[in-house]
Amino acid sequence: MLYGIAAATTALLLAAVLTAMSRMPALRAGILDRRCRRPLPVLGGLAVVAVTCLVAWAGEWTGVAPLGDGVAELLVAATVVAALGLVADVWRLRARVLVAGTAVAAACVVPYDETGVPGGMLAVGWIVFASLTFRGLDHADGLAGTVGVITAFGAGACAAAEVMDGLAVLLSVFAAALTGFLMHNWHPARVGLGACGSLFTGFLLSSAVVFTRAGYAIGPSAAVVFCLGAVAAADAALVVLARLVARHPLLRRRPDHLAHRLRRLGMTPQGSVVLLSAGSFSSVLVGVLVHTGWTGGHAVLWVAGVTLLAVLVLLRIPVQPPRRTESTQVTGHLRVRSG
Repeated sequence: MLYGIAAATTALLLAAVLTAMSRMPALRAGILDRRCRRPLPVLGGLAVVAVTCLVAWAGEWTGVAPLGDGVAELLVAATVVAALGLVADVWRLRARVLVAGTAVAAACVVPYDETGVPGGMLAVGWIVFASLTFRGLDHADGLAGTVGVITAFGAGACAAAEVMDGLAVLLSVFAAALTGFLMHNWHPARVGLGACGSLFTGFLLSSAVVFTRAGYAIGPSAAVVFCLGAVAAADAALVVLARLVARHPLLRRRPDHLAHRLRRLGMTPQGSVVLLSAGSFSSVLVGVLVHTGWTGGHAVLWVAGVTLLAVLVLLRIPVQPPRRTESTQVTGHLRVRSG
């Protein structure tokens, strides 16, 4: 208990400092995103990854908080995915490379002895999907980080219920690191997650949920997994449907995500993030209650119904056409060149 509190406090403070320090190197190197017509450095995710790994491995090396079977491998795989995302932040990287790299990393961490081969393949697909949808969720200041913190606490509660202490500590450290990052990411953000941080977040959280649900039936597990990732899934569904209907390229950036449409309804940037975070908290709470047996699986139907309704309603909200900008990536962030 004392180590968990000390580790979380250390991660929060260290992430806040390193995130602030990452701003100037990103500005000088031109590793930027264009958000609300202003350049945004996107090396904050690297600070979150570094702090999470540093604090977690310190507990493992000292023996105070061992990560446990498979959790160390999960953290290594998540770090590899983060490194792939960092490459995407700095240089051009095709979407299929991100998908393939994330799929290979996911295939290396799924516990096939408990999930079985069919369940393991479904788990790999979910991890890839969740990682990429979290990258898409990083379209508004504070959104991906706040949803990530809420989901980390929910996944940590599920891990604690399964007596996976190492995984629970890792998720609490990660949530604290994300909180330190959010000190610089709330609107107007001074630093962004980037593909490095958003892919790491999606991969770590989705893999952790797969670990906690390993050994359970596929149907109930899919219900819990959906609840813990409902907001990211809704954003991805909304974007795909909108672009298919409008016959726009799926991989080209447009202001048609959840927060964009809520702002078109007159909400402030902070208000849209608070609303979506409240939705995330509600769905994650339902997932935790279903996992721990405090409520039946029928509660998931309410989450699915509200999610579907929100997507259909927001789909009818018109969006502004994107401004023409110089992009160095097929998807993801823009690298703004100066001079």
